[in-house]
Amino acid sequence: MRMEDIMTGKFFLYMLVFFITLWSFESLNINAIFKKGRIYQARIVYYMLCMSFTYLVTNFLYDLYLNFIH
Repeated sequence: MRMEDIMTGKFFLYMLVFFITLWSFESLNINAIFKKGRIYQARIVYYMLCMSFTYLVTNFLYDLYLNFIH
């Protein structure tokens, strides 16, 4: 397998997992833990959490694929 193919697959996996994570985080009421009027700070934390979970899930799935399926 070429390195370009691997990185392209991982990029699409990142995009897929990011949108699934973003969709699933919409069910959380993250504004309840912030002070009133701190909308931008809540959004930053929201997106940072989404990116963190995306990184963790993507690397887990990718390592699972490389070690057990492939």
